Amino acid sequence: MPEPGTTRPLPRVLVVDDHPLFRDGVAALLASTGVVDVVGTAADGEQAVAAVAEHDPDVVLMDVQMPVLDGVDATRRLVDSRARAAVVVLTMSEEDATVFAAVRAGARGYLLKGAGQEELVAAVRTAATGGAVFGAALAGRMAAFFAAPPAPPTAAAAFPELTAREAEVLELLAAGRTNAEIAQALFLSPKTVRNVVSAVLAKLQASDRTEAAARAREAGITPA
Repeated sequence: MPEPGTTRPLPRVLVVDDHPLFRDGVAALLASTGVVDVVGTAADGEQAVAAVAEHDPDVVLMDVQMPVLDGVDATRRLVDSRARAAVVVLTMSEEDATVFAAVRAGARGYLLKGAGQEELVAAVRTAATGGAVFGAALAGRMAAFFAAPPAPPTAAAAFPELTAREAEVLELLAAGRTNAEIAQALFLSPKTVRNVVSAVLAKLQASDRTEAAARAREAGITPA
């Protein structure tokens, strides 16, 4: 059905939440506005994926913590399947880890469950037309996160086959430290350092410490 006074169809919405009272309440709230078409509901991520295939909504309001399949994984499935629906996460959690996990999975928006009717409707309409939706506080934190310079790579991340101690030694090798200097910096005996260096060379298949240091620098590890 078009919006009153226009020929534009109403945005079609699927509401996904494992709590029936909240799920049905949001669906009824949106339907009562007359400017949103609620095409269905789902109680978990698996149901959401199936319901999107059946109803082809423009927007999915998706909870995060759900049984069977959580909202982040369900969002990822929808994105991977090239479903056209825009996912807006609607959850109680405002922790950065949850926000960024949802965004990385492909969510187009993130709202807290305390959002009012006007904010929900605005979010649905924005997402339905291709926009991104984030509350003011969350938007500020996301801007700060993406504006921050990326952390320099570490040996542990670049070479996951190394132990924590081996990664520390490799970083010092990349800085041109001698075995004696490494031993002093890490409070190790010279013999222990020699053994660790040998293990690093073997795991990196490097012929000598110079080659190992070069491999570290090529991986972006900046000498301290």
